[in-house]
Amino acid sequence: MEFLKENGKGLLLCLGLALPAFFLGKVFPVIGGPVFAILGGIVLALFLKERSAFDAGIKFTSKKILQYAVVLLGFGMNLEVVMETGKQSLPIIVCTITTSLVIAYVLHRIMHIPGKISTLVGVGSSICGGSAIAATAPVIDADEEEVAQAISVIFLFNILAALIFPALGGVLGFSTASGETFGIFAGTAVNDTSSVTAAASTWDSMYQLGNQTLDKAVTVKLTRTLAIIPITLVLAFLRARKAEGENGDKVSLKQVFPFFILFFIGASVITTLAASAGAPMEVFRPLKTLSKFFIVMAMGAIGLNTDVVKLIKTGGRPLLMGLACWIGITGVTLGMQHMMGIW
Repeated sequence: MEFLKENGKGLLLCLGLALPAFFLGKVFPVIGGPVFAILGGIVLALFLKERSAFDAGIKFTSKKILQYAVVLLGFGMNLEVVMETGKQSLPIIVCTITTSLVIAYVLHRIMHIPGKISTLVGVGSSICGGSAIAATAPVIDADEEEVAQAISVIFLFNILAALIFPALGGVLGFSTASGETFGIFAGTAVNDTSSVTAAASTWDSMYQLGNQTLDKAVTVKLTRTLAIIPITLVLAFLRARKAEGENGDKVSLKQVFPFFILFFIGASVITTLAASAGAPMEVFRPLKTLSKFFIVMAMGAIGLNTDVVKLIKTGGRPLLMGLACWIGITGVTLGMQHMMGIW
């Protein structure tokens, strides 16, 4: 009861933002619910003059609900299927993730882009867009404006990829007899699930391939999502080392360890065991949907805490970083596919 008294108004506000944003994301999947929620939160914040009663609930949503979303994401992961069908693309995934993180780090040093934004853009570009940002933000203690900045960058290149990549695949001479080549390309070079789905579905429609491309692209994308686990654990370790160096005090890894990632792994294991026992994956669909909704809800809270003027003023350099990561990932994906004889 005390929890509701303290957080109820803020939770209801974020819920009210999330509901229309979630359904708008269904209608316009290339944009996606999280972007609608952030934009709605930013606009609403301009008119929300007396907000002290909402602050606790908004903070809870942007931090805790975001972590719950990542945990629920695990219920969409049948590890056996993902690893069996995704191992063909694993070398490409490893190379693209490495490329994006290296580019983000180099530009962070050269262009003096804040470290947390650089991390979020690098991880979001290379792994799985909004989901990776949702998992990484609590680990590095990124604030709402940094998350909003990273999501904005990812959003732009999501749309560009969904619009450009099907035409690019045609120009490059990808096989139109099966969805394998373009499916691997979309699954490794496009960062967010909504745009992976949009690009792959477009290719299927263009060449009457049913769901071949979509099935391949989504499986590759799920394989990429597993990279959330090692990335967040490494970032937690680095954060502990950095804090120890700055403060001079011994910092326990337990203080910054992302325990919600353990629950994400647990959810994935439960899904895998249930599938092995014959349970249909449709059983977990409501939990996957709830995960997506929680991300939208958390992004609404982040929008409410975002300074739009500061967001615009500081947006140029992260955008250039996102462009560099995007071009780097696309080039490496194409190069690796060519070397492996896929294309």
